[in-house]
Formats: sequence, structure tokens, C-alpha cells
Amino acid sequence: MGKKGNIIVGLDIGTTKTCAVVGEITNTGIDIIGIGSNPSEGLRRGVVVNIESTVDSIKKAIEEAEHMSGCEIGSVFTGIAGGHIESRNSLGIVAVKGREVDEGDVQRAIEAAKAIAVPLDKEILHTLPQTYVVDEQDGIRDPVGMSGVRLEAKVHIVIGGVNSIQNIMKSVNRVGLDINDIVLEQLAASEAVLSTDEKDLGVALVDIGGGSTNIAVFYEGSIKHTSVLPVGGYYVTSDIATGLRTPILEAEKIKLKFGCAYTPLIPKESTIEVPSVGGRDPREVSRQILGRIIEPRMEEILTMAHKEIIKSGFEDLLAAGVVLTGGAALLEGITELAERIFNMPVRQGFPSGIGGLTDKVKSPLYATGVGLVIYGSRNLAGPRRSIANILTNMIAKIKNWILELF
Repeated sequence: MGKKGNIIVGLDIGTTKTCAVVGEITNTGIDIIGIGSNPSEGLRRGVVVNIESTVDSIKKAIEEAEHMSGCEIGSVFTGIAGGHIESRNSLGIVAVKGREVDEGDVQRAIEAAKAIAVPLDKEILHTLPQTYVVDEQDGIRDPVGMSGVRLEAKVHIVIGGVNSIQNIMKSVNRVGLDINDIVLEQLAASEAVLSTDEKDLGVALVDIGGGSTNIAVFYEGSIKHTSVLPVGGYYVTSDIATGLRTPILEAEKIKLKFGCAYTPLIPKESTIEVPSVGGRDPREVSRQILGRIIEPRMEEILTMAHKEIIKSGFEDLLAAGVVLTGGAALLEGITELAERIFNMPVRQGFPSGIGGLTDKVKSPLYATGVGLVIYGSRNLAGPRRSIANILTNMIAKIKNWILELF
């Protein structure tokens, strides 16, 4: 993994940027010792569309992270998002072998819950335990050691497209890196920005990236719902470029420096200078106009996220409200607009619970990268992913399908 066995690397391959975060496990926790970031041009809506561009972006981000940390990076925990992601809740029921529940019973119950119909072009990414039921006792988080004859496991299953997973793996492998695991991005981000209390009380994480918006709903300490929306901050940038007739790169700079998602916060006399296209002179434009371009698009994205939270069935149980993270969470006025749409408390999500270069990564931009490091520290013993494993799983599913036919 690196020069030391206690080095963990999170690789966030996004639509607008690729970010590598290097963490070191210490006696007191996790220290961030290096980061690398590079613009990304090989993805659309979180899915790889150009392998070469993606490889180049990963390589540059890794090289920068290696230089800062002084470590040679050999493997990474990689994030994944995109419209191919699906999720569902499932229930597995088994008989307890003895009179007392042990780890083997728990694993059998989880495996029973995984026995769902998965299309040939899909693969299970995560099986996340929620709660357990021993006989008729519900709401149990750890059933090991309890007496009973029947064990039920309630789990949340995340499914991803095989081709999309393979393209991520190919891109990372071509840089010369192994993949420890592929992690759903909002699951990773939740590790960095949500507290245990928030997960217990009920909270919705809304991670607004460049090409997609990732949602995760937690209640009673476990994940209850996940979804991915095919819209993100890049659409705001595109709207600014079109509305102000300025190049995309300049539109992104304007969004980051002067953007505001809630127009009542913008002073009426405030103006900005906007570069023109085709060699024309720059123009002075009211910042109110910029706000009237950004606010409708952000309102649309947040409204779509709100509908997903309602769809989860947990809207009325989110006592801790909503946490916004991702690049768009840095927009001025985003929490005010979100509180008006969600009608509940909203805060920005910044990575926490880490040491080291906290001043460099204390931003919603790095929530997924830092979260991947934290996730990795808790799942070091997990199996490494390879394209061969995916192909083996596909062949097994085809065999089962043929056996069912005959």
C-alpha cells in the first residue's frame, strides 16, 4: 500500500476533479499526510466515458499525493457513483443452530438477505446490515450471544453496473494501482461528515458533486436509503456560461468566487466583471443576475433530493435534519435555500475526526476522499477487488440462470 503498512489512500474519481487523499493510522486516530487533486475530463455524471483521460487524471492526482506524503502508493479505496447505482432493502431469515446466536448465524442471515434477483449486468457492491430480529424482538443492532431460535437480518443492498465498475477498475489498474475496495461515494462521505448522534437521531446526507447528487438516509444508527441523481454542480456552471455568455472555465471561476444560491443575500448594488468570448471586452454585470441564474438550478437539484428523501419514507424521522456536502455545498446561501426547500435544519458537512493536514482537507470538496480513508481504516481486512472476480460472478449467475431454465 505504501512504505508503511499503516498508510491508507482514498481515491475520489469525480466528474470535475480527481482527488487522492493519503492517511496514516496512528495511536490516536488518522492523520492526513498528503493530498493530490487534478481536473477530471473522462467522466460524465459519475461514469467513465474516456479511459485515457481518466487514467491521466488519476495518475497526476496520485503523483501529487505521493510527493506531498513522501509515500509510494500501491493500492487505493476508490469511490463510485452514477446513474447505474441502485439500492434496495432486503430481509434474510435463518434458524439459530444452537440456543444462542453466534457469528455464524449472523453471517448466514446476511447471506440469506443477499439472495435477491440481480440482473446479469449488475453486481452487489455493498450489503449493509441495518437491524436484527431475534424471535419477535426487533431493533437489535448486535444479536450475538442472545438466546433464540429464529434470526432475521434486515440489510440495505447497493447494486452497481458491471461495465461501470469494470471501467473504474481498468482506469485505476492502468496507473499501476491495486483496488482494495470500491465504495459508494455517499457511504464514504458519511464516514467523514456525519456524527454517530446524527445517524441515531435520523439524518439525510446530500452530496452534490460535479456530475451527480448522491443521497443517503440514516436512522437509528444504520443506513436506510441511498440514491443517485444525474444532476450536479456542473449544470450550474453550464447555466452561468450560457446565461452570461462566457467560457466554461471562466464560468466555474465566477461560480466559486461570486456565486450565491439565495438571491435575497446579494446586495443590489454588487457587480462582477465577466470575461466575454471571441476576444470581446469583459463586461460588468450585476451579481443579482448571476444569482438569478444559480438559484433556480440549485432549487431544482435540492427539490429532486427532497423528493428522494420523501420517497425513502423517513422524512418525518430526520431529527438531525440534512447535511450538505460536495463542491456545491460551498456556495453562499446554499443552507438558507436548502432550509426553505427541506423545511428542516440544514448544515454544511466538513470532514472531521482526523488529524494532520486538516487545514488542507477541511472542505466539503474533500468529504468523499477523506471518508474513503476512514472507511478503509475500518475495513482493511476486506477482499481486494479485481476484474477477474467480477467475471467469475457473472459466469456463476449465467450458470444459475441456465440451471433454472432446465
